[in-house]
Amino acid sequence: CPRARAGKGTGAHGEMEDSSKEALMEEAPPRYTESPRLPCIPHELKSLLLMVALVLVALVVVNVTFLLLGLHLSESHAETVLRMSIQGLDGEGSPQKLAVSRRERSGTFAVRDGLNGSAAVVYDYSKLLVGYRSWRHRACYITRVDKDNFPGLDAVTETFQRRQGEDVGDKAVPLADRSILGTTINILCSAVPVFWA
Repeated sequence: CPRARAGKGTGAHGEMEDSSKEALMEEAPPRYTESPRLPCIPHELKSLLLMVALVLVALVVVNVTFLLLGLHLSESHAETVLRMSIQGLDGEGSPQKLAVSRRERSGTFAVRDGLNGSAAVVYDYSKLLVGYRSWRHRACYITRVDKDNFPGLDAVTETFQRRQGEDVGDKAVPLADRSILGTTINILCSAVPVFWA
């Protein structure tokens, strides 16, 4: 061992060099392995792989284009159906305004009430209620609806206007607990009494 010989106090420089050479000779040199080579790909195969990749990219682009085109067509179809349902099949009739609140899950329609009056109909899809407020009368009307069968705007308007035309009298008691109403109907009917229709 070179350290043991150096520790004897001989101090000879030559002996130390010989011993370190012997220690190095005893150890085996490290073995280096050749790194794995990638297999040689023929030019024809590279061209084929490139063509397959280009065809796949083209298919993806075509599919995305058709999906976006279909989405656009279905959106424009939905707008046309909504416009026809609001204004009638022939496009005639009084235009009505629609406001939709996704957060409240409600839709508000402005409708006519008689010749010179207007009213608001609120469909509250989260509470399953429909509310009606005419600006000519000092009352609000609500009704419950079935989640699978929401009545149309014309039917709702006619029902509420008929109910509004009836004499309320002493029998009708306004709704005391407004917590069952959604935010939109609460705001619409905030200054007037609310009655069940």
